[in-house]
Amino acid sequence: MEFKNPLLLWVGVVAGVLWAIDYWKIFQRAQLYFPLNQHKVSWWKNGLRIILFLAGIIGWGYLSYSMMQPRKAQKFSPSSVEVNDIVLCIDVSRSMLAEDIKPNRLEVAKERIREFARLRPTDRISIIIFSEKVFTLLPLTTDPSLVDKVLSEISIGYLGSGTNIGDGLALSVARAVNSDTKNKVIVLLTDGVANVGTMTPLQAAEEAKQYGIKVYTIGLGTDEDAKIPVGNGIFGTQYQLIPGGSIDYKVLKEISDLTGGKFYPAKSEKALKDILDDIQKLEKTEIKVNNQIVYDEKYYSYLLIGVALIFGVEVLRRLLLKDVV
Repeated sequence: MEFKNPLLLWVGVVAGVLWAIDYWKIFQRAQLYFPLNQHKVSWWKNGLRIILFLAGIIGWGYLSYSMMQPRKAQKFSPSSVEVNDIVLCIDVSRSMLAEDIKPNRLEVAKERIREFARLRPTDRISIIIFSEKVFTLLPLTTDPSLVDKVLSEISIGYLGSGTNIGDGLALSVARAVNSDTKNKVIVLLTDGVANVGTMTPLQAAEEAKQYGIKVYTIGLGTDEDAKIPVGNGIFGTQYQLIPGGSIDYKVLKEISDLTGGKFYPAKSEKALKDILDDIQKLEKTEIKVNNQIVYDEKYYSYLLIGVALIFGVEVLRRLLLKDVV
């Protein structure tokens, strides 16, 4: 047992002594008002006054003890938590609207990434998006609700047209390098072939390798021809057909092999979920957390007993003994 504020004991002691002095003066006055030879019943009142006095002293004792805030320390042994920095590099080119995976590739990716973030509450997650241009949508954060919010804001078109895998991956490497976490991972998700950018995908992969950053690559989409919405006409939504097999599996595999990651083809929503689950199992780095000390506060019961006793004494003095205070 230890005390949070031991010096406050003296506040309670002084208050209790002042109460006792005042009570004793009233007791002496009562002796004058009710001499034994005039009132045969005064003996029980005097006895009750003494009992109440002792009860009041005990009450002040409990109250003084509670003011020191006694508490008991409960120690927990060191625990391990898994911590990683994960940069999600997501293709937002127009082909991500393809509906070969319902409702479309982008919406499926967003939903599965939301779930991925929720299952990693101790990890810091960043989101990079790319099309013709690249953009940091979210710096590293441990807030899954923030990840969910920015994913909801992703739309197609405002980064131009094209698939700039190289620059998107290079920006992801830069984000990861600036982190002080030991284990850094990039998850690159695309459905196409690099066709714009100042840096090639393999050049960006070399940078990732140089800094010891693993890159897991995901090729999202089926091998069948797929349609993407391009506008609304008098007969409803108009679609454009894009050929199947347009994902550069060869380059994606080379990126993952070069950096020590892994390449995954994702041809359905379930496949994408399984892939992210697999990445989640692969990337685990444990760190030790210092002992945590939680205190079990003990003063509540002493405070309640002390207040109850003092309050009871004062009520009985006024109601039964008719003491004038």
